[in-house]
Amino acid sequence: MAAVPPSIIQGTRGICALALIILLAGCAGNAPRDKADPPDDYFAMTLPGMSNSGGSMMSPANNPVNDLSRLKNPAPLVIRRALLEQHERWSGTPYRLGGTTQRGVDCSALVQNVYLDTFDITLPRTTRGLVTKGHAIDRQDLRAGDLVFFRPPGNRHVGIYVGEGYFLHASSSKGVTISQLDNTYWQRYYWQSRRTLESPQMAQLSRVL
Repeated sequence: MAAVPPSIIQGTRGICALALIILLAGCAGNAPRDKADPPDDYFAMTLPGMSNSGGSMMSPANNPVNDLSRLKNPAPLVIRRALLEQHERWSGTPYRLGGTTQRGVDCSALVQNVYLDTFDITLPRTTRGLVTKGHAIDRQDLRAGDLVFFRPPGNRHVGIYVGEGYFLHASSSKGVTISQLDNTYWQRYYWQSRRTLESPQMAQLSRVL
């Protein structure tokens, strides 16, 4: 059998690598931790039942993810609690380009996993696909569950807004974390926000909080 010329092998590898890059559409997230990031115990102080120990303190009966599964139009605070619960589940997961599990995940895969697990909604796998879903909203109108997009040079990045100026995402430098939208880095490269959830009815669902 004739040997395959090295130039062909190298060319094939190059095409495969390029295809992978295009598929994943890039994920950025190198913002350094600074005073704009929340303290480690911020979420424990903010919401009852949330801890900073890496595990949920809530019983299954009070789990906000279970609340969401029973509600057609969950209130924003219920959504926020469920997203913070997802943060606890994924916290400590390292960033891995192309990763889709808790052994390693990239930004778009985290969004896809969280949306499927929390809202039973299947979103596209890539940032390029996610940015076509829902409808654009003004940054000032953000509410829990909205997607926030960033466009650093040569990359695209996506996270899920959790309220009070914070968003959940897979950072390439810190793994799965929650960062402040007004962090200098994220503010500089903020691109757009999109709403992919149906409009929640706040008042009628306050009884489940």
